[in-house]
Amino acid sequence: MTPLSILDLVRVTEETDARGALDNARDLAAHAERWGYNRIWVAEHHNMPGIASAATSVVLAHIAGGTSRIRVGAGGIMLPNHAPYVIAEQFGTLARLFPGRVDLGLGRAPGTDQLTLRALRRSPEAAENFPQDVLEVQAFLAPAGPNQRIQAVPAAGTDVPLWILGSSHFGAMLAAELGLPYAFASHFAPDELIPALQIYRNRFKPSEQLDRPYAMVGVNIIAASGDAEARRLATTQQMSFANIFRGARGLSRPPIADIETYWSPAEKAQAMRMLARSIIGSPDTVRAGMEALVKETGADELIVVSDVYDHPTRLRSFELIAEAAGIRP
Repeated sequence: MTPLSILDLVRVTEETDARGALDNARDLAAHAERWGYNRIWVAEHHNMPGIASAATSVVLAHIAGGTSRIRVGAGGIMLPNHAPYVIAEQFGTLARLFPGRVDLGLGRAPGTDQLTLRALRRSPEAAENFPQDVLEVQAFLAPAGPNQRIQAVPAAGTDVPLWILGSSHFGAMLAAELGLPYAFASHFAPDELIPALQIYRNRFKPSEQLDRPYAMVGVNIIAASGDAEARRLATTQQMSFANIFRGARGLSRPPIADIETYWSPAEKAQAMRMLARSIIGSPDTVRAGMEALVKETGADELIVVSDVYDHPTRLRSFELIAEAAGIRP
């Protein structure tokens, strides 16, 4: 049985404000724990009115406080936006509050636009230091040495597990070189999935954290009682992608009957390329899609995005996905 996890976008909708989105994320985590999901992650996005997870470590504390067993983590922290020391402090603090439950996924992309990057007081060139910054975070999370003058308090000694996130060959090579688990963002960048996994596995070097490659694959899954209803629910995500291409990053919109009336042929082509790995349909359709994806990729774990508009329907989608996968608490 392949472990199943959740990547929650903490969506702000036309009917739910940011506080509602944050409380919905916490409620989803509590349900996911009962359904047998392995972990729930949230990602760092800035200057996006429709996503409420910019202060990622704070959001994770809110989610973890409403659960008792499920792992919580960043999928991911965009490390070039931050001083590694501060990230170590934040996630080390989370690990003290919720021992044995915290993951730290690290990405190299800014997670925002260039103007917002300047507001973060970071340079676009900061991404060039990503490998060194990862090692710095790792060192601050390790036990402090006897003569170590700078310690990340209370992070030192927590050894929070690190993950490398990626959508290209770079992340695969870095995860392999450092002997870290690798999560591929095929839920929006599917083109390089198979080559990246091959690079990661072929070049992997064992480390203190991990003795063999461990790959998690991101996938959009929307489940409903029937295929037609699932396709209708999927229009919420499809509209979000079309809006990104238009430069209109607004709130999540309710599903519509016919997506063809919303997007242009060019927008459709772009969106369908990015969503090519999506699995949308009834429990039987979802089960077959997940089995095929695991067989093709050899994924050690799947992390699921189910971008459904209203919270009760989204909960039902994740419940059906869990049942289709056969996972248990």
